[in-house]
Amino acid sequence: MTLDHTPRRIVSLQPSATVILHALGALNRLVACTKYCRDVCPEAGVGRTVVDDSWTAKREQIVATGPDLIIATVPYQEKAVAEILKAGVRFLGLAPKSLADIYVDIGTIAGVVGMPDRGEQAVAAMRDQIEKTRSQTAGLPRPRVFCEEWGKPLITSQGWVAELVDAAGGEFVGTPGMQPTFDNVRTQDADVLIAAWCGAGDRVPLEKIIRERGWTEMRAAREERVYCIRDEFLNTPAPTLTLGLQALAAAIHPEVFPTVPGLRRISDVSPKSHTARMPVV
Repeated sequence: MTLDHTPRRIVSLQPSATVILHALGALNRLVACTKYCRDVCPEAGVGRTVVDDSWTAKREQIVATGPDLIIATVPYQEKAVAEILKAGVRFLGLAPKSLADIYVDIGTIAGVVGMPDRGEQAVAAMRDQIEKTRSQTAGLPRPRVFCEEWGKPLITSQGWVAELVDAAGGEFVGTPGMQPTFDNVRTQDADVLIAAWCGAGDRVPLEKIIRERGWTEMRAAREERVYCIRDEFLNTPAPTLTLGLQALAAAIHPEVFPTVPGLRRISDVSPKSHTARMPVV
């Protein structure tokens, strides 16, 4: 008789872990997740306990679900990590910085749940989509692209986003994960500006931030090449990044790629403009 020693009751403290479990076909092992997991992966919201994430995790919430594995990813807060460890349950902590890291994380979770082949398939699908897009943009002009994952303070998007911008036919402006000043970004004068704020979905106020930051004379603003991409498409290090890739490609090379759901373009940056006239598509 073969015994199965893989975890059966998993608590996910970040959307990326939940999305990976879903991609592997292992969502039936998920007993608890965060409200953000349910936003990104609606299937995770049915019949599961909602717990705080890896920034605000609480031991009592975790223990109450009777898990045999906790999965969390950055960002962490020291207090939250202490709470996770106090739960006395096996803990898998992830901190990806690049696409290569994300592939390893998918493989790691797949191995832990006993589905290594599913993990290889998920990684292969991501790689295939990225390389297909890269081949479609080969030889095209490479607009300079500034991407931000947060607005207050201003934070440049992570390393894997820079890699996706490259595959989508753009040149990433700035240093991933750093906090540039508004003046610094203005001086760089990117051709395309993209905002994907953590937790904001598709609700980044594009017109407002361009005016208040003094960016109205930047090339991207003048040519109305300022976009919002849904948070989870770029900030969730999981297979859903291929959706972010599609959105980036449509923003960077609209002459080649059609617009996609989750991508919104600025409509006006004049002083009298307060809301976007173009609906989210």
